[in-house]
Amino acid sequence: MATVYKVLGQVNPAATTATTLYTVPASTSTVVSTVVIANQTATAATFRLSVRPAGAAQTAAMYIAYDITVGASDSTALTLGITMATTDVLTVYGSTATLSFTAFGSEIS
Repeated sequence: MATVYKVLGQVNPAATTATTLYTVPASTSTVVSTVVIANQTATAATFRLSVRPAGAAQTAAMYIAYDITVGASDSTALTLGITMATTDVLTVYGSTATLSFTAFGSEIS
């Protein structure tokens, strides 16, 4: 098995739009070690983070962070250690279009 440590995904989604940050590739498992959320404006904003097993439709049970505030011109780092299987999807949502999301981790194949 090979393990590759990398930036898994980066996205700056439209406001109030659930957006895929990362999808686990075929024949791969992933450990998401850290997700960083950066607020690029002088106004506080909120975010949501969820894991959708096998790309299933979003349900309330899938959220791991919900409407968490990121201060004005600030960032929040979540050290998580999330294990994900093939086709699982890490989804993000921001209250404004000024939030950017970066996921770091390792892919095992």
